[in-house]
Amino acid sequence: MALVATPAIDGRVLSDLVEEFETRQGFDPAGGYGGLVFDFFPYGPLGKYFHGESDDSARGIYGLGCACGEVGCWPLKCCVTADDKIVTWHTISQPHRPARDYSAFGPFVFEAAQYADAVVGLQARILGTG
Repeated sequence: MALVATPAIDGRVLSDLVEEFETRQGFDPAGGYGGLVFDFFPYGPLGKYFHGESDDSARGIYGLGCACGEVGCWPLKCCVTADDKIVTWHTISQPHRPARDYSAFGPFVFEAAQYADAVVGLQARILGTG
């Protein structure tokens, strides 16, 4: 069974938060997102990826994939900035609907040490060591 990770913010899964936002904005379709399936996309070292430091993350990272499991089908992307105290997800977008305005959704700010612990824990689960 493939490992699926769905980010949560203040105890609420991101897929629910974005679906509620899209519904309030009148976006059609609204929602349809799912977690990231690590068997389906080469994210590379997660510490680099989730800190926006991988080669492919210059244009943003996938925060969510499609409910079908394929990240390229219906993704939610964001840019990441990080320093030693905070990690921020900002400039959120739906690449298949570039006219949508997500400027009122986020930014999401995380305490850097807690964020790093979550990424390390996720990497351990993927490797089967956690």
